Amino acid sequence: MPVTTCVFDAYGTLFDVSAAARQAATEAQHPVLADRWRQVADHWRLKQLQYTWLRAVAGAHTDFWEVTQNGLDWALEATGLDGDAALRQRLLDLYWELSAYPEVPAMLAALKDAGLQTAILSNGSPAMLDAAVQSARIGASLDDVLSVESVGIFKPAAAVYDLVGQRFNCNRDAVLFVSSNGWDAGCAAGYGFQTVWVNRTGDPVDRLPWTPGKILTDLTTIPDLVRS
Repeated sequence: MPVTTCVFDAYGTLFDVSAAARQAATEAQHPVLADRWRQVADHWRLKQLQYTWLRAVAGAHTDFWEVTQNGLDWALEATGLDGDAALRQRLLDLYWELSAYPEVPAMLAALKDAGLQTAILSNGSPAMLDAAVQSARIGASLDDVLSVESVGIFKPAAAVYDLVGQRFNCNRDAVLFVSSNGWDAGCAAGYGFQTVWVNRTGDPVDRLPWTPGKILTDLTTIPDLVRS
């Protein structure tokens, strides 16, 4: 079935989740952070995701902002940077101002010009997502921003993917779902979406019952996929 609706994960897919630690490292006269910002960013992202999975399995939902803070606290302790309240606050402030990857604005605009419906589907809380969309100035190219907060469970729960059909009244196989998380793209494929995994770092494919439909290194050619 032809694609009518393109749906994107937010963090790591449209927005660069490493940007907060990278920016803080350039601002702060902090030799430890300058050497370890990449470790901080990687630990932060991994624990953030792990806490969403654990909370979903345990039935202990909270909003993504709390999970984000918990992940940062773990990352700072793991890299020997805990106890610096000013640094912690600056990293959290920067997370609300994440930049989009360079190809994102033109890619979304091309999808809209082609008559596609576009949306974000994210674990992020509505306030976080609104701030990121405004910071990246991509709101005009999005028809909606869907948050898991409306169903009270994190991805990859089917109830989250259900939000797309409820909002756009479309069949599952008319949706192209794009994520930088291999597990997310794989689970969405199992749900019935057409999927793309944006594998920017060359990671192996996750060992799941389902695999992404396509694998790309960035988002540049997404409009070509829906036109083909």
